[in-house]
Amino acid sequence: MPAKDIYHDAIKNALIKDGWHITFDPYPVKYEEVKLMADLAGEKTISATKENQKIVVEIKSFLGKSPMREFETALGQYLIYQTFSFSNSS
Repeated sequence: MPAKDIYHDAIKNALIKDGWHITFDPYPVKYEEVKLMADLAGEKTISATKENQKIVVEIKSFLGKSPMREFETALGQYLIYQTFSFSNSS
């Protein structure tokens, strides 16, 4: 289980108050033999169209000694998750 960011619960509560239903906490990202965990996943029904929106949320605080290094790490995670999700959907 990955460590939660200090803002994890605040972000989760804000999503719930906005009408999102949390479906995973954390959300497993899997591609072949690789298993990763994003922080949250959720969905929200749009009442006008009755379609479901789905999101995956990775929470970052950038509180370390090097914000640029933390940004590079976050960007890398985003690219990996994006690549895996496109690979799994085809």
